[in-house]
Amino acid sequence: MISREPTLERLAIAQDLLLQPNGLNESHLARALATIGEHRIDDADLYFQFTRHEGWSLEEGIVKSGSFSIDQGVGVRAVAGEKTAFAYSDDISEAALLEAARTVRTIAAAGQSRRVKVGSGKPVVSGSRLLYGTTDPIGTLDSTAKVALLERMEKMARAKDPRIAQVMAGVAAEYDVVMVARADGTRAADVRPLVRLSVTVIAEHNGRREVGSGGGGGRYPLGYFTDERLAEYVEHATRAALTNLESRPAPAGEMTVVLGPGWPGILLHEAIGHGLEGDFNRKGSSAFSGRIGQRVAAKGVTVLDDGTLPDRRGSLNVDDEGQASQRTVLIEDGILRGYIQDSMNARLMKVRPTGNGRRESYAHVPMPRMTNTYMLAGDKAPEEIVRSIKKGLYATNFGGGQVDITSGKFVFSASEAFWVENGQIQYPVKGATIIGNGPDALTRVKMIGNDLELDTGVGTCGKEGQSVPVGVGQPTLRIDGLTVGGTA
Repeated sequence: MISREPTLERLAIAQDLLLQPNGLNESHLARALATIGEHRIDDADLYFQFTRHEGWSLEEGIVKSGSFSIDQGVGVRAVAGEKTAFAYSDDISEAALLEAARTVRTIAAAGQSRRVKVGSGKPVVSGSRLLYGTTDPIGTLDSTAKVALLERMEKMARAKDPRIAQVMAGVAAEYDVVMVARADGTRAADVRPLVRLSVTVIAEHNGRREVGSGGGGGRYPLGYFTDERLAEYVEHATRAALTNLESRPAPAGEMTVVLGPGWPGILLHEAIGHGLEGDFNRKGSSAFSGRIGQRVAAKGVTVLDDGTLPDRRGSLNVDDEGQASQRTVLIEDGILRGYIQDSMNARLMKVRPTGNGRRESYAHVPMPRMTNTYMLAGDKAPEEIVRSIKKGLYATNFGGGQVDITSGKFVFSASEAFWVENGQIQYPVKGATIIGNGPDALTRVKMIGNDLELDTGVGTCGKEGQSVPVGVGQPTLRIDGLTVGGTA
């Protein structure tokens, strides 16, 4: 059997799914781009997308909901300077494509920056890469098997402890095919499978109720969710809920905080990662603006954004502008080395794009967004880091949080945390919020663990009303002098 080169294979899939059924070919793409280019522009692209999504949820032992949807459309964009003209249509046809192109041309000519919905050169293929398969995960298990998957997970959770009073589980699968045609002749496509499994448990004892959650996924078929993996998710969820049943009010004040590995990297993502995105730095609104080459973190702190990790939730063969994703060093041994860039902000800042132009769908404009953002490991054993705490907090899991990009200030709630004295874990605590400043917190890192972990594949990042899948990660970290808001 002779197989096609991965990039050509993805282009063929996209053309078969997005262009040919709608009577479109390369000449139509070229005509639309030429129409946009009748007025002076710096860049233009067409973004075609087809998405199929299915989800099932189970509660109290029965299927509470099931959903299936198909969406497709095209987004048309022109960029002149820092102004963007954008139109989109859920009708993929020659007429709709040209109407969108003419609309964008008119907006661009008027020097406006708007987003509008319209009615229902020689091509150069983007570089090759194969980070994940092209199989539609929705079809890798039938409906009966998907429900059985959720039922198995519920039984596992209830068998853990008689205090487990309620179990909720959900599975989702998505098949996303995108194609990008750029004014410079670039043609790129990606076929993006994505699955996610989640479990939430409620434990109850003596009138007290606590919640724990677990789950994961990535760019896999649904066969990824083996019984061993289900058991890991269930263990994580039930342990958190049962631990919190024993929790006490969290102390408050300035103290040493140790963050566990893996998902606690969400604090790194929010408090630091967003501040390193190119649009905020080009506009001078980030706490990291103008600081390339300067020390912004303690020695040993190296932070990467890497869209090239195989099968990861945040990974992309190409971004939503047709650029190959890459491994970008943001902070190296405490020194700021670069920002996360899409094509427009990279051009205006006179640097190269980093393959981080992302959009939620064809109805949205791209912007610089993270992929998988994580800190590299150090040389300390995690047990040694915990033993080093005289009095402080050991936070192993996080819930929600907020950050102010301009000031760098953040507030995060710890969903699972422990009070530590003289290097010994004393008891679990509840209600701890960690308050600090991203750039300042980086300088307060005192110990870095040798246990780098990436999250299990559950992250979704929001920015300016758009959501995209991402990954986070870090080793165990000791940070001194953070403020903890508690309930004690």
